[in-house]
Amino acid sequence: MNHEVVFLPAGKKTAVRTGTTVLEAARKAGIYIPTRCAGKASCLMCKITVNPADAGMTLPTAAEERKLGPLLEKGIRLSCQARVTGNMNVTVPEDPFKAVVRRQLERQAEDDLW
Repeated sequence: MNHEVVFLPAGKKTAVRTGTTVLEAARKAGIYIPTRCAGKASCLMCKITVNPADAGMTLPTAAEERKLGPLLEKGIRLSCQARVTGNMNVTVPEDPFKAVVRRQLERQAEDDLW
């Protein structure tokens, strides 16, 4: 069965089968989520934010509970461990370098208006 995963803030959507990791779904949607550990939950680079009450994904794995602890209550999950079980929305944190560039471009655009 296919489920729709929406990646925010980009708004990109993809349909994936039950059991697909959120990381795999992101790649299918053309969304970059950094990772170094090939999905082993050891680098902690692939954090995403979801609604903790979202029924569209599996419960946290033991590895996530060990690595993320109280962050799980805030909706932080590891995209390499969370698996899709229904339609869901996922927020992908903005890359820090891209955030700096975006803010500079916004400031420059404001300055150009004056």
